Amino acid sequence: MHDHLGSTAGPSQHVAAAGRSVCPLRFPRRFPGERGCGSRAGCAIVEASPPHPRRAPVCRLLGYVADQPVSVVDVLGEDGFARFTALTAVHGDGWGMAWQAEDRSVRSVTVPGSASADPAYEGLARKRLGRAGLVHLRWASSGLEIATTNTHPFTDDGPAGGVAFAHNGHIAPIPRLEGLLTAASRERLEGDTDSERYFRFVLQCAEEEGDLDAGLVRALDVLVREFPTASLNALMLTPDQMFAVHINSSAAAPQRALLELFDRPEEIPSGHSAEAYFAMDFRTLPDAVHVISSGLDEEGWTPVPADTAAVVDLATRRVTALRRPA
Repeated sequence: MHDHLGSTAGPSQHVAAAGRSVCPLRFPRRFPGERGCGSRAGCAIVEASPPHPRRAPVCRLLGYVADQPVSVVDVLGEDGFARFTALTAVHGDGWGMAWQAEDRSVRSVTVPGSASADPAYEGLARKRLGRAGLVHLRWASSGLEIATTNTHPFTDDGPAGGVAFAHNGHIAPIPRLEGLLTAASRERLEGDTDSERYFRFVLQCAEEEGDLDAGLVRALDVLVREFPTASLNALMLTPDQMFAVHINSSAAAPQRALLELFDRPEEIPSGHSAEAYFAMDFRTLPDAVHVISSGLDEEGWTPVPADTAAVVDLATRRVTALRRPA
């Protein structure tokens, strides 16, 4: 279920249980094998995309899985929540949340405006909505409208309680990405973003594979080959799992766009340097697993290894690394 305000087992390898150090299996930038779209339904895109020089603004993410319902403020603490929300100085083009409701369905809210200017954002952030959830702060890429249909998380009701997806990156050119979609997937598009097309491609691959884990791995296989300079950082929530993707080692940070927002470089928020811009960190606690994109400068977080993808089981908080099927 999705609201607008103001306008199972798969091919995985066990890594660690909650409370232990986690180091997901490395997800290579390029898999061996033939070039192609990876879609059994067929597509017109068969050649690798050349590096794309444009540096596009992107977003910020937070994901959490706990043993009982928690709020975003519970996850970050008052100071951490204030610092995360302050990132709207850059990422103020929309906000959204998704969570696992009491009936295990995935619920979500999106608003095409700044979180810091919207009382509904703080109101939801202080509610213990569920045991698992994600938050997205958007910095819109040039040329993409600030609108509800372009605001993350993107959702699909699906037959199993729904799925929500939030992306921190940019995949270009968008028409080339859309070319990976079948006609049925294109019909489900509502907005203009590359992120929604990324989401639809993941669901398309999952439907063809008959498994979400395998579908995500297959989609990433195609995307790292066809768009080698893109950031594919993302969080995806289902009634049973949270997926975290940290693939961006060849992506260029939007330093010029950042400098246009501030009078002096030292005013740019923490975690927005060229080296740290696409970083993701995690922490495992006895009762929770958290993952966050760069922007909080505090102790207790461990960097997620480069070019990896992992999944957290919502019932056990067990973290496993996604691997390519043999």
